[in-house]
Order: sequence, then C-alpha cells, then structure tokens
Amino acid sequence: MGFCKLSDLPNLISIARLIAVIPVVYLLIRHEFGWALVLFLIAGLSDGLDGYLAKRYGWQSRLGGLLDPLADKTLLVCCFLVLGAQGLIPLWLVLAAIFRDIVIISGALLYNYGIGEVEAAPILTSKINTAVQIILVIAVIFDAGLYDLPEGLIAALSWLCLLTVAVSGVQYVWIWGRKAIARGWRRG
Repeated sequence: MGFCKLSDLPNLISIARLIAVIPVVYLLIRHEFGWALVLFLIAGLSDGLDGYLAKRYGWQSRLGGLLDPLADKTLLVCCFLVLGAQGLIPLWLVLAAIFRDIVIISGALLYNYGIGEVEAAPILTSKINTAVQIILVIAVIFDAGLYDLPEGLIAALSWLCLLTVAVSGVQYVWIWGRKAIARGWRRG
C-alpha cells in the first residue's frame, strides 16, 4: 500500500472525520440541515469504526490517541458554535461547554508541565457528557430543518447537557487536582 499501511486506517478515518467538520459547518451555516445531519451521523459512525479497528486489530497509536479525541471535540465544538450563533442552542450552554473544555485542556497542560505525562483516558461522566452533546446536536439539527420535535425537548436536553458539562468538568478538576497533590507539584 505504498506509504500507508493497513494499520494506519484508524488514523486516516480520524483525519477524514476532522476534515468532515468543514462541510458540516458549511451545511449548517447554509441551513442545509438534512445534509448536515447525514454528514454528522457518518462522522459519528466513523468514530465508532476507527475505535473498533484500532482495538480489534491492535492498531492503536499515540497519533490515533490524539487525532480521535481532537476530531470528536472539533466536530462538537464547531457544531455548538454554529448552532449557538443561529440561536438554536442557548449561548449559555455553548459558553459553558467551551469553558469546560478550556479548563480541562489547561489543567492537562499544567499537569503535564508540573507533574508529568497525562494519561488521557476519558472518565465515565465525560463519555456521558459527549453522548448528551451528540444527542443535543442531532435533536437541534433535526428540529431546525427536518421535523418539529415535541415542545420543550430541546430545552430539556440543553439543561441535561449543562448538568453533564458541569459534573464532568468538576470531576476532572477533582480527580486531576488530587493526583497533582498526591504526586507533588514541581515548583519553579
């Protein structure tokens, strides 16, 4: 296969998912919600596929460990930003989700600098948060252009999403703060 090996397939799928963010955002901006939803769902399925291939065939790599969450987070943040700018997701939720991500990334960088390498394994509440964010994006896109969902469903999902954003963010700070204290913060 030339310069690519079959074991690179999960990474190539993650790269394709990262690139797919561009047309998803474009379609959302153009109010082409049906096509945006199709691409968003394909991206979601590709996330499952690359993870399955990497684990099933032992094709995990350090690059894949970075690309996979980067592609996932980029897709969700961009969808949140566009849907928030369109007034389809509450601005307070967009800001809360982005603030949580900034806190987690900043904490990981500080931990890496002051303590040692971060083991970047997502916690259960973070996985739940990601699932709720995905469900919210799908519901909002669906409601915006394909089918009117029941009154109050988007609001309920938004509040649930805020709860999972807060709980997972606090849990990350708590867990990594305790680890930093236990392992001893390197000073200056």
